[in-house]
Amino acid sequence: MSLQPQTMQCCFPKGSASPPTSPGLLSEVLLLLLLLLLLHPLLQSLALQLHSALTGSYVPGTHSVAFVTCLNEHIARDIARAIMDRRLAACVSILPKSSALYFWKGELEESTEILLLVKTRTSKIGELSNYVRSIHPFEIPEIISLPIDQGNPGYLQWMEENVPRR
Repeated sequence: MSLQPQTMQCCFPKGSASPPTSPGLLSEVLLLLLLLLLLHPLLQSLALQLHSALTGSYVPGTHSVAFVTCLNEHIARDIARAIMDRRLAACVSILPKSSALYFWKGELEESTEILLLVKTRTSKIGELSNYVRSIHPFEIPEIISLPIDQGNPGYLQWMEENVPRR
């Protein structure tokens, strides 16, 4: 029994071995692909919100904790209050002084710093980061975040209620 390759004609006009190359059709297809790529994160976000609403379960990664280091407690409190005034977080914890070792401009440095733990929506991380960079006195402030995978459901719901979506 020999297998012969078969010609597939499912998508193209009869007698054609390739798609039509009309510039109008090509641009429409490219536009549709671009729209799908741009909407993908939005559609995924909406699906996760719907799942969460229907099941009452937490969707991992919906919220994040951002870490922001500050030179001293005064600066830390000012930045924390500014974040809260803008409703960019549900809570900002100010952790006491710690020591840090790091390289800066090729030299090993040692300093003390105050750490802010900023609890917020993951969707707010970009806005939070931009805002903190605009008010922070460091040339390159440390602003990093980690998504929250699990937690106390009551606390996560409280975060949801206290950080506006927009």
